[in-house]
Amino acid sequence: MRQVREIVKLHQAGVSTRQIGIRVGVAASTVRLTLRRVAEAGLSVEAAIEKTDTALEALLFSGAGKKTGHRRHADPDWATIHQELKRKHVTLTILWDEYIGRTPGGYRYSRFCELYRSWEARLSVTMRQSHHGGDKLFVDYAGDVVPVVDRLSGRIRGAQIFVAVLGASNFLYAEASWTQGLADWIESHNRALAAIGGVPALLVPDNTKVAVIKACLYDPVINKTYADMAAHYGTAVLPARPYKPRDKAKVEVGVLIAERWLLGRLRHTKFHSLADLNVAIAEFCRRLNDERIIRRVNQTRRQLLEALERPALKPLPAEPYVLAEWRIRRVGIDYHVEIENHFYSVPYRFARAEVDARFTARTVEVFARGERIAVHRRGSGNGKHTTLPEHMPSSHRRYADWTIERIAQEAALIGPSVSALCGLILERRPHPEQGFRACLGILRLARSISAKRLDAAAFHAIEIGALTYGSVKSILDNKLDLQVTDPKAEHQPIRHHNIRGGGYFH
Repeated sequence: MRQVREIVKLHQAGVSTRQIGIRVGVAASTVRLTLRRVAEAGLSVEAAIEKTDTALEALLFSGAGKKTGHRRHADPDWATIHQELKRKHVTLTILWDEYIGRTPGGYRYSRFCELYRSWEARLSVTMRQSHHGGDKLFVDYAGDVVPVVDRLSGRIRGAQIFVAVLGASNFLYAEASWTQGLADWIESHNRALAAIGGVPALLVPDNTKVAVIKACLYDPVINKTYADMAAHYGTAVLPARPYKPRDKAKVEVGVLIAERWLLGRLRHTKFHSLADLNVAIAEFCRRLNDERIIRRVNQTRRQLLEALERPALKPLPAEPYVLAEWRIRRVGIDYHVEIENHFYSVPYRFARAEVDARFTARTVEVFARGERIAVHRRGSGNGKHTTLPEHMPSSHRRYADWTIERIAQEAALIGPSVSALCGLILERRPHPEQGFRACLGILRLARSISAKRLDAAAFHAIEIGALTYGSVKSILDNKLDLQVTDPKAEHQPIRHHNIRGGGYFH
């Protein structure tokens, strides 16, 4: 418009068309066209100078670029083309080939691309990320919580809202959980993938501690349990860049929708259990995915899921992932590791080694340098030991083969007094296992002492109440067992003229 004003001024001053073009820097034909448009608009020099650029442009060029007549063909359906581009291996060249095949007189490729880019630019003022079907699942928690009121105590507890959104179809899954801890995080993923009915190529979480141990732009450290879950489903974890929320804009919008559609509409509803809240959330997700139509593409999220995502999603495994926790442990000198107040054996050659323990609600696995060295059924956490015989050295294994029943059998073979003594030792200890060593020591005395002497020594130990291995060995060493060769003789009456007898006292 600055050039228009200059042309009008020079023409009013009597400068020729050619000289005006030279001074302004445009062609003479442009000068003539501009003067003709000013004349048609009926503008004077003063009016052209006073008007703003917008008003002057509207007067002179309002009809510029408009074609008269009718188009030979309709424009392509840009929403459908935009949707098709989300499929893997689909490009604008392929779509133009299909378009020109249906419309031989249609736009050439360059014009086709130009018009599509112009239509796409109106979708958003920010960068548009391309999401292919079955490519990414964005996961996050909503910032606000939903209050749940306990029926009995009236105590209010905030429920966390987990949100997962597929990239290409915008299919949304949401549910409530009590915490944002690892157990709830994993179980929410299990149910989200089950609701989707397949597994995407990537999981994109925020840099929350439950998912990412150490946030880094180039090499983030993923929580081992979360990575294990991803491996179970055959997918991978790709965290968003730190402090870059637009990397996961899909789930940010999903969270916003959940907060506005769900929290806003349910703000006057009182929930008395997590189950009631999840029923309401499930109905919200059903309506959003199955009934609400996305205007730009004129389809629902469910339709887009089936059309775009389903062919590219991986199938779900036969069983959902079972939550497993990992702990770093050092094997004790007794070749056992402690997990949740229970001790589990590993092969004795790994004593004092550092190992990784993976445990679920039912099993415990122990790994050394990535190799699994032991598997156990989960114990009760009562401080007891779970020991496999094959983990023990041969000397310990011989000792471990002894049981209460075997001790009783071996003692009965030596004699009744030995059997009674071993029974009393096992019975009077808080735990029978605490008397194993004493019984084994007594039984092994039979290797160097006759069974008759050992049985007599056991009888004497019972009589004096010395129920220990040391007492029996002392009796044998001092040959006290030989003083009582016949247990029945001990009960025979003693007759002597100095013995007054019981009748003396009456």
